[in-house]
Amino acid sequence: MTSDTAPIPTLAGIAGIADSYDTILCDVWGVLHDGVRAHPGAGEALTRFRALPGGTRPRRVVLITNAPRPQDGVARILDRLGVPREAYDAIVTSGDLTRALVAARPGTRMFHLGPERDTGIFAGLDLALTGPESADLVLCTGLFNDRAESVEDYRDTLAALRARGVPMICANPDLVVEFDGRLIPCAGLLAAAYAEAGGAVTYAGKPHRPVYEAAMAQAGALDGLPPPEPARVLAVGDAIRTDIAGARAFGVASLFVARGIHAEELGLLGPDHRLGEIADWLAAQAVRPDAVIERLVW
Repeated sequence: MTSDTAPIPTLAGIAGIADSYDTILCDVWGVLHDGVRAHPGAGEALTRFRALPGGTRPRRVVLITNAPRPQDGVARILDRLGVPREAYDAIVTSGDLTRALVAARPGTRMFHLGPERDTGIFAGLDLALTGPESADLVLCTGLFNDRAESVEDYRDTLAALRARGVPMICANPDLVVEFDGRLIPCAGLLAAAYAEAGGAVTYAGKPHRPVYEAAMAQAGALDGLPPPEPARVLAVGDAIRTDIAGARAFGVASLFVARGIHAEELGLLGPDHRLGEIADWLAAQAVRPDAVIERLVW
């Protein structure tokens, strides 16, 4: 990993650094696709990385995502959007970690704060779904309507839950996610508002350590090996707050994809816009990546 004062290189592609790593932990939304279509160059880059001859272990790609749904659901989305299965070996989701957290509280009365599409992460568990007025746990997977609502629409509900001391599990720590060129609010915004009001929040997903531990264990288990050495792992993502901060805290190198949720800040809204000098922008961030790339390409 780079020091906090060393210049941060901007890469044209990952071909020049790929041989330094055995494992890539790759973000999904904003890196492999924009919510509507796949970024073909990203899938190709990961496929070519996996095809490199291994040293002491095969090259592996584990997708690590804050999607509040099980891994098989994410795989189906990737299939539909055109991300090739050859681009990755496994998927670790915040939804799977969330399911384990809820399963550890059998018989709980749970209020699901989020859209119907996310109910798969607690399907079949021993719980009773209820409204916020009688819940002893709130599971937040997002806004009910993330195209039309904001956090302000939930202030009263959150205040009532906080007044009763109801703990929250946040199944997606992301604040926003890219969707077809727009930024859509995520569960992390509601969780942040709840925490600011004094509510207790447990987060499943990046930037928190458990999801990285699960991804590393999965990378090793693919070949019946221990987890890879951190020095041989590269985390790729488009969010400073989650992807880059999580990688830094976990002790692995990170590659920041600029044309993602920070694209507007970096002047990359149009397809013809190109990444310019961003040293000042990077210096203003809470954490720094080890390298920058406009899009994930080989």
